[in-house]
Amino acid sequence: MILSTLLAGCGGDAPRAPKFTLTDVTGAGFGKELNLTDHNGKPHTLADFRGKVVAVFFGFTHCPDVCPTTLAEMAQVVKELGPDGAKVQVLFVTVDPERDTAQVLKQYVPSFNPEFLGLYGDLDATARAAKEFKVYYQKQPVKDGGYSVDHGAGTFILDREGRLRLFAQYGQGAKGLLHDIRLLLAGA
Repeated sequence: MILSTLLAGCGGDAPRAPKFTLTDVTGAGFGKELNLTDHNGKPHTLADFRGKVVAVFFGFTHCPDVCPTTLAEMAQVVKELGPDGAKVQVLFVTVDPERDTAQVLKQYVPSFNPEFLGLYGDLDATARAAKEFKVYYQKQPVKDGGYSVDHGAGTFILDREGRLRLFAQYGQGAKGLLHDIRLLLAGA
């Protein structure tokens, strides 16, 4: 009895894995590169954001629900973080570069938060970025002759070292995002 108590106490100081609410994808072999241009015309790679927690979301500005909801949730998270919100960078990557020009992104993305960046590239750069993050997207014709874009609806979250750590499925809400981003800001 005494021996088992002593042995149980030995592990008391061992480091524990953080208790994330979102899906922990630490060690994933994807989501390591991004080479696109922001809505101000400045080229970016993920390395440009080292030192910040980065949330990457793929979508398009004509999206009726998923994209604006996700950006609004991220804006809420950044606001609730207070001064620590400056240590988070949200990147909205368009999967519709034909319509989502720099000017369109510049009007849309910062309307949720002035520090959020809309990223775009040509069709090839968009395909490379989506493939790197394993994001599905495909044009779908609509009745009026235009199109919509079906796309994966999750947010990828990288730690301050630039490593992909978390995946938030659409609909998980701001509370889980806030909890886990706080853990990453604290060095988890």
